[in-house]
Amino acid sequence: MDEVTQISAQVTELAYALDTFYFLVMGALVMWMAAGFTMLESGLVRAKNTAEILTKNVGLYSIACIMYMLCGYTIMYPGTYEGGVFQSLATLGSGLLTSSDNAAADVIASGGDTYYSGLSDFFFQVVFVATAMSIVSGAVAERMKLWSFFLFAVILTGFIYPVQGFWKWGGGFLNEMGFLDFAGSGVVHLCGAAAALAGVLLLGARKGKYGPGGQINAIPGCNLPLATLGTLILWLGWFGFNGGSELKVSDVGEANAVALVFVNTNMAAAGGLVFALLLARLWFGKADLTMALNGALAGLVAITAEPLTPEPIAATMIGAVGGLLVVASIVTLDKLKIDDPVGAISVHGVVGMWGLIAVCFTNEEAKLWVQLLGLLTIFAWVFITSFIAWIIIKMTLGIRVGEEEEYEGVDISECGLEAYPEFTSAE
Repeated sequence: MDEVTQISAQVTELAYALDTFYFLVMGALVMWMAAGFTMLESGLVRAKNTAEILTKNVGLYSIACIMYMLCGYTIMYPGTYEGGVFQSLATLGSGLLTSSDNAAADVIASGGDTYYSGLSDFFFQVVFVATAMSIVSGAVAERMKLWSFFLFAVILTGFIYPVQGFWKWGGGFLNEMGFLDFAGSGVVHLCGAAAALAGVLLLGARKGKYGPGGQINAIPGCNLPLATLGTLILWLGWFGFNGGSELKVSDVGEANAVALVFVNTNMAAAGGLVFALLLARLWFGKADLTMALNGALAGLVAITAEPLTPEPIAATMIGAVGGLLVVASIVTLDKLKIDDPVGAISVHGVVGMWGLIAVCFTNEEAKLWVQLLGLLTIFAWVFITSFIAWIIIKMTLGIRVGEEEEYEGVDISECGLEAYPEFTSAE
């Protein structure tokens, strides 16, 4: 090997190491979003339901990781393993390691096509599927049976999510048609919202939420500082969500692209928060903190479909429209008596749709009809399959706790403890 070839090989290996490390760090930021969802939801529910929310979130994350390893990743990226969708019980999940063990010679010989570890890709993808399931958690809060929720988590993360993920990110028909979704306004956020909507429609509203004559009763959350902390954690994690989706950082062009994605992600969140807060002030006469928090999240969801092509001012306005939409959507769903305690369906569903459409304003390659087709396809697949799954669970295990359990709080009935015990006694 001559000196030039040796130096080139060393540069390739260094770039591989850098891109792998970058991918893992971005994945770790997305994993931290699990803490954000947990804190946000815990702050927006009543104190008597907090421990169950905490249990749901740590549980769904773990279920998502296991199911995606066993079969979800294979379904979403069928070229990753040999042998189709399922493997024998003796080798189930083992292909993940062997297929991702990239030797230095293979990396160099790939001519730049292999630029990060396959295992880092799995790690990055698995935290995305957990994010989708986290969206469901908040929407069905305060009245769903814990183990019915966990069973649905198995179905969504292992099967429903990976199929529509394959259609776009796995090289499926939506991708071939030119459907654009950079980091998942549709694949992740609309998916989670569609599954949540199906569950909420079957589950019904919380007791006391809606009165006669269209009366809507506010049910305040127990800890707004915690909800605010959760939102800021999600804001931070979103830099990994969108930044990591660039997939590479080891050359000047890619490094600049990642920097632009970070800036646009931040500006969209800021635009969403400010405009949601302004609309809440004009509409309700008060600066509603919960609307402001959801406005920031709406801005983040809106820019997720395309954070690379807009200028920062355009990203701010895309987020701003998301902030306006989420306030209007939350109010509208309440009028329709669709009870979503944390506004998840509005933030991730309605604004997820806007994000997919907004791609057309900044990316010349986007076609509106393709974006609409992708939007409708993802929603229809997830909603219909989720509705069927929820019905089956309802007919077997049941999905809603009893009236007395709901009144006392699901912390006691489902978890046997309280997150905020007023006192403890010792014998």
